[in-house]
Order: sequence, then structure tokens, then C-alpha cells
Amino acid sequence: MIDFFRKNFLRILAGCILLAALLFYSLNIRQKESTNSFERVVLGATAPIAGVVSRVDAFFTGIWDDYVSLVGVRKENVKLRDTVEKLNTRLIGDRESRLENERLRKLLELKDAMDSPSIAATVIGEDVTPWFRSVIIDRGSVDGIREGMPVVASAGIVGRVVRQAANSSRLLLITDHASAVAATIERSRARGVVKGKGAGMCSLEFSERGEDVKVGDIVVTSGIGGVFPKGIPIGEVTMVKKGEFGIFQTVELKPFVSMSHLEEVLVMVR
Repeated sequence: MIDFFRKNFLRILAGCILLAALLFYSLNIRQKESTNSFERVVLGATAPIAGVVSRVDAFFTGIWDDYVSLVGVRKENVKLRDTVEKLNTRLIGDRESRLENERLRKLLELKDAMDSPSIAATVIGEDVTPWFRSVIIDRGSVDGIREGMPVVASAGIVGRVVRQAANSSRLLLITDHASAVAATIERSRARGVVKGKGAGMCSLEFSERGEDVKVGDIVVTSGIGGVFPKGIPIGEVTMVKKGEFGIFQTVELKPFVSMSHLEEVLVMVR
């Protein structure tokens, strides 16, 4: 300790003198209305230091205020993001409910328009392979579903039941290669058999070259075969090709029902 005072004697002495001067200045400033020479010297010496200290204090105070404001803005942004996510979720839910209600309304209108009774069902699964295209619905034998029953949607034909369990059934879609539906051209009454081609398309087979078939014609069920009732929409003709040889023409059509977006169906109890 003695060595420390010896090494720093001058610094300690200068500090004591400065401290005494400041105390003397502060005690006398209250008692005098005018400033003496000593006070002017002290004031001139300490004014720059006080200015620097003031600026440093203002700088760090500004940084702290900005930090506090930034933290507040960040918290507000988190709350706003949560609110936006909740509103988006609610908006999507409302839109889905509206679309579902629209589909069910159309399905109910179709059910009321049909002569035979029907059972509403929801698609709960699908089986897509290069050789087979089918979907699974949530109705089965306990609901009265049997193999061979035709299935329709609000836009037209979907397919028919090929397998049923107690609480589910498998549907063979009209776009499957194994599907065949007796059909007719609504405008000209030309007949043929609609067969699946895969990839969401069908063809009208056994349509003779002389039959009046044009692109844009509507294809409906003919009622022949007793599976599908007469007059149910199937699809629209997209291509007609008459070859140089053979007695049949090539007719392709696109089904009205989008099989990849199928959600609700009606099983016709016949």
C-alpha cells in the first residue's frame, strides 16, 4: 500500500486538489451573486468535460430508448403475426365451409331430381396405379350399399361400386380402363360405349363412321344395360377422328366430373 502511494503520489495529490477546488466552488457559488477569478477558472476547466459527459449520456440514453422501442415493436409484430395467422385460418375455414355447402347443395338438388333413392357418401381414400383407378367412400353394406350400384356426383357420372365392406366401399371410376358405360350423343342420339382411357379421359367406342358426332357434343347415359339410368351427363366430346379404313370413328371425351377433385358422391340404390 505504501509503495502504491509513493508511485502515485502526484496523481493522488492532483485529484485531492481538484476535489477540494470543486467543493470550495460549490460551497461559495450559493453565497455569491458574482463570480470571482478562481470560479471562472474552475468553470472554464470543467465546462468542456461536462459537455462531453452530457453528450455521452444523451447518446447512451438514446440507444437505450431505441432499444426499448425496438423491443416494444418486436412484441407488437409478434402479436400482429399471430392475429393475422388466426384470421387467415378462420378465412380459409369459412371459405372451405362455403365451398362444401355449395357442393352439398348441388348434390341435394341432384338427389331430389332423381327418381330412384340414393345414399350420400364422402370420399375417404383413393387407389391410383397404372392399371387401376378407384376411390373409397365411407358407406358400406350396413348402409345398404351393394356391388354394381351406380355412383354419381352433381356434375355427372362417377362410376360404380365394385367392392363393399361393412362401413366402406370401393368405386371403379369411369376413367378406369376396366370401366364401360352405354352412352349416346345428346344432340344426334348416336350411340356407343364410353370406356376409360386413364389420365382423366374417356373414349366413345363402337361409334360408326357415319354417325353425326362433333367436338363439343354432350355425351349422356343411354340407359341400356340397366346399370345407369338414362340421361345422366357423362362428358363433352373433345376430339373426333374418322379413319380411312374401318367402320368406326375415334371419339375422345372429357368427363364432367373431375375425378382427382372428387369429395362427395351419391350412390343410387337400384
